[in-house]
Amino acid sequence: MYLNLRGPSRRARATAGLAVAAAGALGLLGACGHPPHTSSAVVGALAPGPGEHPLAGMPGGTGPAPADPAHGASPMPSMSMPNMSMPKDAPAAPKAPVAGTAVAIKNFAFAPAALKVKAGTTVTWTNQDTDAHTVTSSGSGGPLRSAALNTRATYRYTFTKPGTYAYLCTIHPFMTATVEVTP
Repeated sequence: MYLNLRGPSRRARATAGLAVAAAGALGLLGACGHPPHTSSAVVGALAPGPGEHPLAGMPGGTGPAPADPAHGASPMPSMSMPNMSMPKDAPAAPKAPVAGTAVAIKNFAFAPAALKVKAGTTVTWTNQDTDAHTVTSSGSGGPLRSAALNTRATYRYTFTKPGTYAYLCTIHPFMTATVEVTP
């Protein structure tokens, strides 16, 4: 049997202190850690209770104030989110369709966003993102219906009839593009 003769760790005390400070700052707790008192001496004041230590950054606290993200300093400068992809600013769609036979899916966008091909052309979409995407006709009854494309997966479709084919990614519906097919 293990008997812990030490008190709470510094990290546990700091975490508990931050939780109390946040609740106090929101007016959820009085200075003693209980619901706010109606005494005029306590209303609006935030101070540590008996046996508590002032927190850095709090009125009467010691040490440096916490970083203020509104003024450029990050409160968690070393925090990262591994395996998390965030969409980057999507490139602006060109004013005129681009000729070609390939569409790259990258940075949560189809590139080019407007493609122009002749009837009988096979277009290939390649997913270059780490997230899965689809190539699906907008509206009902369109010809484009890919499965979810994982990284480096491709989807091919041969356009046989002239017209403008709008499509999107059903997983990320903000991703849209068109293929213009000419005779």
